[in-house]
Amino acid sequence: MESILQGVTGFITANAMWAGPAMFVVCFGESFVFVSLVVPGTSILFVAGALLPSGMLPFVPVVLGAVAGAVAGDGVSYWMGRKFGPRLANVWPFRGRPERFHQGIALFKKHGGKSVFIGRFFGPARAIVPLAAGLLDMPPGRFWTANILSAIVWAPAILAPAALLGEAAKRFAAEEELVLSALMLFLLLGLGGAWVLSRLRS
Repeated sequence: MESILQGVTGFITANAMWAGPAMFVVCFGESFVFVSLVVPGTSILFVAGALLPSGMLPFVPVVLGAVAGAVAGDGVSYWMGRKFGPRLANVWPFRGRPERFHQGIALFKKHGGKSVFIGRFFGPARAIVPLAAGLLDMPPGRFWTANILSAIVWAPAILAPAALLGEAAKRFAAEEELVLSALMLFLLLGLGGAWVLSRLRS
């Protein structure tokens, strides 16, 4: 995943005009259940946010691309859950790790529609809960409301602290330390998110 992270961030910094579409693809992959395990989308978005204060990336396309990609990824996962149902338990990545499939269903059953909103913020649940929502026939109107609102909150929630870190790095640190600092802060946020998710499951 580190090579993917370096490759994508290198591409968007060298081709700023493609930052919006690139963020769409990255956040779609992060939210689409069958791609999310191999795409470090949140890490890429965090690094992109850290680069915003330097002017290397355009703010509005990055935010809009991230929100749209997250909405689309969850939407496709939801549709697949409605279309194919329990049969999805027999395909990759669930075939080898069936507990992932059942954990997503259990989380949705326990917390209902709010799990679509909450799950957006926690990596292990982000892509699986929309699939479970579709499989368990969550009404489309409720799903799309939670999907869109959570994406609107999620993208700025990742970008804002990263941008603050980027501003600090621009003033006080060497540029080559920026990505490392961003990843360290992202790790801390991830650990906090994992703790909250464990509390939700208990």
